[in-house]
Amino acid sequence: MSSARLIYGFHAVTAKLRHDPESIKEILIDAGRQDARARDLLKSAEFNGVRVSESEGKRLDAMLPGARHQGVIARVEGGRKALHLDDVLDTLEEPPFLLVLDGITDPRNLGACLRVADAAGAHAVIAPKDRAAGLTDVAVKTASGAAESVPYITVTNLARTLRELKERDICIVGTAGEAQSDLYAAEWPAATAWVLGAEGEGMRRLTRETCDLLVRIPMHGSVDSLNVSVAAGVCLFEARRRRG
Repeated sequence: MSSARLIYGFHAVTAKLRHDPESIKEILIDAGRQDARARDLLKSAEFNGVRVSESEGKRLDAMLPGARHQGVIARVEGGRKALHLDDVLDTLEEPPFLLVLDGITDPRNLGACLRVADAAGAHAVIAPKDRAAGLTDVAVKTASGAAESVPYITVTNLARTLRELKERDICIVGTAGEAQSDLYAAEWPAATAWVLGAEGEGMRRLTRETCDLLVRIPMHGSVDSLNVSVAAGVCLFEARRRRG
């Protein structure tokens, strides 16, 4: 039998309940959470026959020091099951907020991007199966827990996936140093997927052509580019600020 691991946060646990409930051994929830979101999760767990235990918030904090668990932790089977994009999008009750990485091959950069995505409240990180770092031990360690809280979805054809997002009325916003639109002056809807490429190379041509909008981060010093995780933080937190 595989060893158990912990996942946490409402997005991660709800998606697991909806699409892979048999892998959940137990859900621990903060006894102080009596809101509608917690009640919905409890109903879903009961429907799927998953055991739920109430716990003190301090105990949950001790299980995952420093993690933003939102008062819900699940013990699941040790192996990671591949997630599909619909697994996440179909569980959302608010406009999707996604980070897309194109050509990020350094696992430390991936881990840092996952950490930024978690901090900004992104619903998922999407990357191609090829020319991508993958969730290696280095990436997971660098993510500092965010690899468990933010769904990481790999896709075979990134351009096709972006077109599918557009069919769901999700605006594809790409970042490029030569873009005409300034990040802080540009406008975009709440439902967005932010696309970042590797530092120096940027997005691939097909990825770029699929974007609805290209924006640049204004640079005021001598350097002309930022590390991808830093750029992701700038863009995602500006988007989060506007979402309120």
